[in-house]
Amino acid sequence: MGDIRQSLLPRDVLSAAKELLYHLDIYICNMVQSGRQPPQVDSKTLDLIEEFILHTPKDRNTPVRRMSALQELQLLEIMCSCFQEQSRDTVRQLMFSALFNLQGNQADESRMALLSKLVSMAVAVGRVPILECAATWLQRTHCLYCVRLAQVLVDDYCSMVPGSGPTLHNIHSASPRFCCQFIAAVTTLYDLTSEELTPPMELLQMIVSWIQDDPRLVLITFLNSPLSGSQPISSLDVTPLGGLIRWCIKAPLAYRRNKKQANDGSSDGELDAARLFSALHLSVLQVFMLLPNILNEKGLFGRLALLQMESVAALTSDLSRLLDQADKHTHAATSDTHAAPQLALDRLAQALQVAMASGALLCSREDLRAICSRLPHNNLLQLVLSGPVMYYNNIHTPPLAYSPHAAHSPIPAHPTLPPHTPHTPLAAHPAPHAQYPAQPFMTGMPFPFRPGH
Repeated sequence: MGDIRQSLLPRDVLSAAKELLYHLDIYICNMVQSGRQPPQVDSKTLDLIEEFILHTPKDRNTPVRRMSALQELQLLEIMCSCFQEQSRDTVRQLMFSALFNLQGNQADESRMALLSKLVSMAVAVGRVPILECAATWLQRTHCLYCVRLAQVLVDDYCSMVPGSGPTLHNIHSASPRFCCQFIAAVTTLYDLTSEELTPPMELLQMIVSWIQDDPRLVLITFLNSPLSGSQPISSLDVTPLGGLIRWCIKAPLAYRRNKKQANDGSSDGELDAARLFSALHLSVLQVFMLLPNILNEKGLFGRLALLQMESVAALTSDLSRLLDQADKHTHAATSDTHAAPQLALDRLAQALQVAMASGALLCSREDLRAICSRLPHNNLLQLVLSGPVMYYNNIHTPPLAYSPHAAHSPIPAHPTLPPHTPHTPLAAHPAPHAQYPAQPFMTGMPFPFRPGH
């Protein structure tokens, strides 16, 4: 493709970009058909992409070419059609990589800007091939760039344009892979350290709805990817489970902190958020219950930790800091003074217990006690740290909480574990307590407590 440059230079900026996309498609098709292994786009072709599509000048004497807003929109439509009409997934993936894989140079900012607009348009017009390519890109790219893409989509569909949320919501059935990676990215982006980094209500509601519709959604990347014992450095987690757990556990304290900073009382929005996080917590526990059979089928039970110990340690450290801040800002005992901290600790205990029982978290009791040593006393957490790991296969009671679906929509069924598994139910559904739903174990249900075990 090296001799194409001279033919592109006289053309106008849109015509040159369109012509290069046409030649890139042919070039990659021929490369795949020839059986070259591994198929790889050469550096001269990447240079042409940077010059005529990303408009990064190759030398100081070359004038910078710029597209108008209308020309850029036309280019995005051309790219949507190009990916839609290409029937071979291998060609689409190679073409997407050639256009948008980050190279560590000055063209990367242009890549990110064009990619963000293309994926946003693909969501708007339902271009599944582009969403599938974007899912692969999210899986392979440094998480800092993944959260940038996620931020654009949240701004476009959950913040800037009222009523546009359903457009993004509806893609979960069209491209589950993309939705799984999107959830991983937004749980990395919104870490609840400030009000600005707290997920918008519309985003939270959408994710709860996705997972309630299909709990396996958050496992799609894991189920469809060949995995070794480790992921690429600085990539998104192979499942969003860790990020979702962080949301559920930190939410009661984060929303309580935000309410105090805003210096106002309880609101309907705060209660809605509490109900949504409660429903999300139950859904995440249900996802964990799917894992034993899946890990056994893959021969990975006890060998692959989907929830990393480092992630749990970071979570307990954040939780300890949030609890300390809550204590410092508490001047008088109120009905929710202890409710929010205890709810956070209850959720941590439940998540740790079910994650260990399902094989998602691989650690010793001593390690677990060490990373939880700075946390205040909590009855549930003490039981988990002291007692044996148990399997629970009766997380079936629907939450007394907000559901984005109509009342008749059931929570999806989940498979039961093998019959020899101990049968001790865990009450994951909340009961109202002050503003936040409390989540204790079911009263009257046995839990083997063995001090020092």
